[in-house]
Amino acid sequence: MSQTNDILQRARVRAEQQGLAYSGALTPDEAHTLLANLPNSKLVDVRSHAEWQFVGTPANAVKIEWKTWPGMHPNPNFLEQLKHQLDAEEVLFFLCRTGGRSHEAAALAAANGYSECYNVLEGFEGDRDDAGQRGRLNGWKARGLPWNQA
Repeated sequence: MSQTNDILQRARVRAEQQGLAYSGALTPDEAHTLLANLPNSKLVDVRSHAEWQFVGTPANAVKIEWKTWPGMHPNPNFLEQLKHQLDAEEVLFFLCRTGGRSHEAAALAAANGYSECYNVLEGFEGDRDDAGQRGRLNGWKARGLPWNQA
């Protein structure tokens, strides 16, 4: 349990240093470790349905769109869908393509009664490499963490 506590502490320090409105920020590896060791934790993939379908998703992720495709319009039912699928007592790790949408989703969840919300830095695909492509430099996929292709 010491590794779990160490990871959570690092995530909370990042939140304090960056002035985040939620519990903390995790690397993909840290989130994966916590998912394996915290029984009440869930990974929430907030990318669009198109991204889940064509890019893939982390294994066992709860999928709730933050923005919908095409047009990337905000999902007006996000909070309602979150409340329907997840309890406020669960530890939630929010993930998107690179960490931006998941940051916003974590902040909204934290502001609405979810006490343990974390953003997964780098996201599923991570930053673009020198060739302009994602999924190779960093992020969930590039780190070789479990995921499925549709």
